[in-house]
Amino acid sequence: MENSEQTIARIKSEMGGRLSILGHHYQTDDVIRFTDIQGDSLELARKITGLKAEHIVFCGVYFMAESAAILCREDQKIHIPDITASCPMADMAEAGRVRKTLDILQESGRKIIPLTYVNSSAAVKAVVGEFDGSVCTSANARTMLEWALKQGDAVLFLPDKQLGSNTANALGMPENERLLLPVGVMDGDPALHVDPASAGGKRLILWPGFCPIHEEFTLDAVRAARAHDPSARIVVHPECTPEVVGESDGNGSTTYLIKYAEEAPDGATVYVGTEENLVNRLAARHAGTKTVKPLRSSLCADMGKITVDKLAHTLQNLGSATPVTVSDDIRKPARLALKRMLDVCS
Repeated sequence: MENSEQTIARIKSEMGGRLSILGHHYQTDDVIRFTDIQGDSLELARKITGLKAEHIVFCGVYFMAESAAILCREDQKIHIPDITASCPMADMAEAGRVRKTLDILQESGRKIIPLTYVNSSAAVKAVVGEFDGSVCTSANARTMLEWALKQGDAVLFLPDKQLGSNTANALGMPENERLLLPVGVMDGDPALHVDPASAGGKRLILWPGFCPIHEEFTLDAVRAARAHDPSARIVVHPECTPEVVGESDGNGSTTYLIKYAEEAPDGATVYVGTEENLVNRLAARHAGTKTVKPLRSSLCADMGKITVDKLAHTLQNLGSATPVTVSDDIRKPARLALKRMLDVCS
């Protein structure tokens, strides 16, 4: 009787070009070795429209599979090995509350352009599309925020306050031009927490969400690494707090972090502040020439829900499984929001 690894290898061989398996960089090595394409959110989103495969299996979290379902052709089916693999940050922005917040902010007559991080639900992306907004990733947040600021009077950036703040810092936007919304907008009635008057004159309005994984990287961790290895370089993901980003030697998307490690000189030590599966993969890749270490241990439990056994089970049931779908009323405006990003960043 074949094991899960053998099952995956057999089905991939049998299906050939009819099957594509995509994997985010935060997946375990056990899963990544079976993927045809690896990347960050932007890279994987760009690949969808060019894939010829009938079945696309997304090894990542649910919002990524939703994005694939928004962008894919009608003859393609999107699958995810565990539909419960969610994203805590994405869950911090609910579409109805986002819509009501935008309505309230625009009562003064100002045009507020929403810009949502790709780590958000299809329903939120749809609201953003309806309000003439777009999507961004950590790789293109600066480009997309510059774009959004030119489309109206102010930008509502969601759901990650850290990426929004770090991007505003990179653009040199003064603090007095920004407003952080109260946390109550995430779990209560926005009418009780959003004051249009307080947003008057602000160019950037930040949703108060965050990534629990990247919030674990602290200034103490950065300073401890400096004390232990004074000559080491420290690079982090921009979902970390602005304080951590400010004391690091660089920040950027997972693709940026991979490239940074590759381009570091032989003998260098690089601490990387992001999900540990990627950091451990970089450490193994560069072992013997340079040292790559996690700034601290930090694993995403939701990314970890995708396993080799679940991938094998998904492949065995492609014909009968219910694919990830997005209803037309959500898909059309969400696709518009995603396409705006892809067009701007082409």
